[in-house]
Amino acid sequence: MDLTVTSNDWMDGNYILMKLTGGTTPLPTMKPGQFAELKIEGSPSTYLRRPISINYVDREHNELWLLIQMVGDGTRKLGELKKGDSLNMVLPLGNGFGMPDDNDKQKKLLLVGGGVGLAPMLMLGAELKNAGYSPIYLIGARNKAALLEMDEFKKIGAVYTTTEDGSDGEKGFVTNHSLLQKEKFDKIYVCGPTPMMKAVASYAKQSGTECEVSLENKMACGLGACLCCVTETKEGNKCVCSEGPVFNINELTWQI
Repeated sequence: MDLTVTSNDWMDGNYILMKLTGGTTPLPTMKPGQFAELKIEGSPSTYLRRPISINYVDREHNELWLLIQMVGDGTRKLGELKKGDSLNMVLPLGNGFGMPDDNDKQKKLLLVGGGVGLAPMLMLGAELKNAGYSPIYLIGARNKAALLEMDEFKKIGAVYTTTEDGSDGEKGFVTNHSLLQKEKFDKIYVCGPTPMMKAVASYAKQSGTECEVSLENKMACGLGACLCCVTETKEGNKCVCSEGPVFNINELTWQI
């Protein structure tokens, strides 16, 4: 479908927050953890669509939010889009995060994000809050400037941070945060760099905590046809784009 850019703002020098609308056409139903495949125009070196996590869906304004990291010619072209420009995309794709499987609103739910892995955590937290839960965020970044969308996260739940240089929150990585030693969680959701996700998954396994991770394998087609995003699971190889990107850590063959 074609969406129209309503705003495209730069954040931390290396990220943009793009908002798009369907105009009078309502956006399709989307779940936290799903993604879109964006068509790149005007980039001779970019042949394939780019997979971008769904950051948030503002139903009141019929807007889709995308938090995009500038990593190559294709994403830089996205950074050049202006208000009123049209962008073609296929969405929603993939399987999202699972909601708690009971009605216990007192469950302690921890959402861990780092880097562009923060993107799906905004919508996930909002959905959990709307369902009556009180999500807690643990966010890691290089420094304070790289802590993106903090005002939005704070509208949803308590936010704890770590930074590698100690400029905000506790110094170090998310798995070093004292919150993990002080609290026991019922479920953990994670998205970010693979080493971070594996470290959190290891903590979850050792503490007997249910944990879902959103993998960030390179996804070309988004439909499970090209097989470039295959990951190994205990049930054999699976396409991250069509059978993920969200997996329970018990499905994966990670050595954690």
